[in-house]
Amino acid sequence: MIDSHFWPGKRVLVTGHTGFKGSWLTLWLTSLGAEVTGYALPPPTSPSMFAALALGDGIESVIGDVRDEAMLKDIVLAAAPEIVFHLAAQPLVRRSYADPVGTYATNVLGTVHLLEAVRATPGVRVVVNVTSDKAYENSEGDRGYRETDPMGGHDPYSSSKGCAELVTSTYRRSFFAEGATALASARAGNVLGGGDWAEDRLVPDILRAFAAGEKAEIRNPGSVRPWQHVLEPLSGYLLLAQRLWLGGQTYAEGWNFGPHEGDARPVSWIADALAREWGNGAVWGTEDRRQPHEATYLRLDVSKARRQLGWGPRWSLADALTHVVAWQRAWLSGDDVHALCLQQIDDYARTSPLETT
Repeated sequence: MIDSHFWPGKRVLVTGHTGFKGSWLTLWLTSLGAEVTGYALPPPTSPSMFAALALGDGIESVIGDVRDEAMLKDIVLAAAPEIVFHLAAQPLVRRSYADPVGTYATNVLGTVHLLEAVRATPGVRVVVNVTSDKAYENSEGDRGYRETDPMGGHDPYSSSKGCAELVTSTYRRSFFAEGATALASARAGNVLGGGDWAEDRLVPDILRAFAAGEKAEIRNPGSVRPWQHVLEPLSGYLLLAQRLWLGGQTYAEGWNFGPHEGDARPVSWIADALAREWGNGAVWGTEDRRQPHEATYLRLDVSKARRQLGWGPRWSLADALTHVVAWQRAWLSGDDVHALCLQQIDDYARTSPLETT
């Protein structure tokens, strides 16, 4: 899986390093010995995972916007990365309805700006562009989406991620196909994990309510999503980067990283499971107001990653929720969450992949 001998000394750029997924990825990379430069807006929440782990102390952290093409290009040139993980994004469906222009500018043009910066920087060998499971044109079917399915999106966020996939494909064929830079994209399911304080996200909203002794209000209890702990797709990104480094254009494609086949669950299942884990009278109900459109059914087929990368999910959804609640309780108790994160990474890495159904 993750080769601990591969990463020490590797120069790595992570865009979006101050966000939830970016913080976990940055921690994992630094624990592996990589030399990390981060480029992102300030942490999007307070508290934030980035601040809780004091990640700015161990890396070169640059506060900037991927919409600022000149600044981004200067930082990439100065960092001279060998490997790039592009996570910077406007990540919320509901916010994309309120700010479609900003969403497209960040998620589409921001991707163009990053790839232009890579083109101008000698020595970049690997680029992993992280998009979303929502990049697929959603037919509301119960089959998991495969990497060959068409891109699309009903809402501005989903559409912007589909556009980012098209941008990635175009740059790969137009500018990187014959060169030394291998460019791939990664589409992950809905991630869960400790340190997520984002607005309009199911698990953070539920845990905030439970911690305050309040009833959690759920928007769409019947919606089905490919839920997974954040370490699942991050392990896929790291493994994909290793394969791209060693195998070049062979792996320069789109890849799905999703949960075990049986862990695409409705929102109500998540809410019930969290209530059981939390205990102490934790309850939830359904919001009684009209909501903007969000897909009802969304699943990913990860057979390609299993077959060609040797990647597979390691924690069941129940395991993931147990680790999330443990993290949240540790944070509320004032425990050392930096040490807990490293322990969870180690526990995850030592767990065998789940068998397919």
